[in-house]
Amino acid sequence: MPYVHVQTSFPVGEPARDQLLTALSSLVARTLGKPEQYVMVSLSQAAMRLGGEAGPAAFCDVRSIGGLSAGTCNQLSSGVCALLKEKIGVTPDRVFLNFAEVEAGRWGWNGETFG
Repeated sequence: MPYVHVQTSFPVGEPARDQLLTALSSLVARTLGKPEQYVMVSLSQAAMRLGGEAGPAAFCDVRSIGGLSAGTCNQLSSGVCALLKEKIGVTPDRVFLNFAEVEAGRWGWNGETFG
């Protein structure tokens, strides 16, 4: 049920993409205390400018049914930024994150909703 979508202006090749997605999935499951079998992560490339400047940047959309307290959002922000720097070289000052709680009845999977 947690979902993380990373959009980045940095072109990411196959080995780095797989490593980043694997690490993000594990981080989200661990931080939110959710089974990793329900975590979805995705990565796409997009044209971006941050602060009026071109260059490597990223936007991360994090959604979950519960678990996104101020503390866990701070942990995820720190962890996601560290992974983006380590795996693809996007520095934390070039990353925006958005956290959104979703009602269980508004999240579908396997032909049903969680609510």
